[in-house]
Amino acid sequence: MFVIIVGGGKVGYYLTKELLAAGHELVLLEKDGRRAQQIADEVGSIVLQRDGCEGKHLAEAGANRAAIVAAVTGDDEDNLVVCQVAKHHFAVPRTIARVNNPRNEALFRHLGVDEIISPTRMALAAIEQDIPVHELLHLAQLEGGNLEVLEAQIAEGSPAVGRRPGDISLPDGCSVIVIIRGEQVQTIRPDTIFQAGDKVLAISRTDCEVQLHRELIGEPAAEAVG
Repeated sequence: MFVIIVGGGKVGYYLTKELLAAGHELVLLEKDGRRAQQIADEVGSIVLQRDGCEGKHLAEAGANRAAIVAAVTGDDEDNLVVCQVAKHHFAVPRTIARVNNPRNEALFRHLGVDEIISPTRMALAAIEQDIPVHELLHLAQLEGGNLEVLEAQIAEGSPAVGRRPGDISLPDGCSVIVIIRGEQVQTIRPDTIFQAGDKVLAISRTDCEVQLHRELIGEPAAEAVG
């Protein structure tokens, strides 16, 4: 498989090393001359000192035959431009972009970037595992960016305790899908009764999260204060 990587920072460098070790063909574009030379001294002539945002440089790298273009610079705007040029000028089948600011993820998806890598979101997901049970945990964002997989832990005093799924009012676009009770995973059935200690997994639109929080956990902290 032929891959073009744009950005020779730590992410681009290690990605290059791993792909080479796996036997893939690739070209790395890095616009900083000194950094490009450092990597070239180690991996050889596959490194080009070029600005991957420019179509002529992507063409020189072989974008017309690339299976993947991965833009992993530290600049979101540059990464988006690279993916746009690769997709629309060279019809690259798959584009991958590093997104540093999570607020840019929706824009990237809207503009057709196939895969998004968000270090910030990955770190946040890891941190959220230690957040108290009165918060929703964001486990994964589904393709398209409009839906997320969320976890709610039902504590003593939760409004969901003792209730069935039919007793819970959730808007369209939000659905509870499974319960983790102890070490057992149970599908949600009409006769399921929620218990304290249950972990409930749900799929929800972003704009439904407040209602999901209210029904399974209780009033969100910000609203409760008000």
